[in-house]
Amino acid sequence: MVKLNQIEEPPPKNDAGEFLTPFEWLGGEHRVQALVTRFYDLMDLEPGYAALRAAHGSSLDNARQRLFWFLCGWLGGPQHYVERFGHPRLRARHLPFKIGLAERDQWVACMAQAMQEVAVPEALQVRLKKSFFETADWMRNTPG
Repeated sequence: MVKLNQIEEPPPKNDAGEFLTPFEWLGGEHRVQALVTRFYDLMDLEPGYAALRAAHGSSLDNARQRLFWFLCGWLGGPQHYVERFGHPRLRARHLPFKIGLAERDQWVACMAQAMQEVAVPEALQVRLKKSFFETADWMRNTPG
């Protein structure tokens, strides 16, 4: 458990002595793809993510591709999503979907499980869980 006042360890550095972006720290596109694949596989497999899965319609193919594109750029890698669609406008793009506490919590839990299962470095998981929670909480558009 990370305490709120605990100082996070800095990210690793590259050969030039520069801090790695989260994208580089994770391992690049193939590792982002592995994370996204596991995230959506878990959403399909785990009953605890049923409300989250229901919000995605019958096929996850479009969501898988868009999350991969988005996460690459959000983590500091190639801006695939922005190149295709412009600014992500996350909240606006998600307004048609009911996002309450259950959906937020299931999304964060599913991503945390996916990060654990694809062996995202622990220190990076801590940072990403915090950012994912803050983003998911900001996306809520339905009370409760």
